[in-house]
Amino acid sequence: MAVPKRKTSKSKRDKRRTHYKATPVNVVLCPNCKEPKLPHVVCPKCGMYKGKKYLKIEEA
Repeated sequence: MAVPKRKTSKSKRDKRRTHYKATPVNVVLCPNCKEPKLPHVVCPKCGMYKGKKYLKIEEA
């Protein structure tokens, strides 16, 4: 079984992990109500997707 001979320093470990970055969430505007929404997902505000009504949204 392979075992490291020396402890990996925090600097060495962190240099190796520099490429693991969180990417920001992609947001587009709904063509119907102009609210921000995720792409390829039904709009949670108006219930529309690609010009069709998929969700029945009740206004409070």
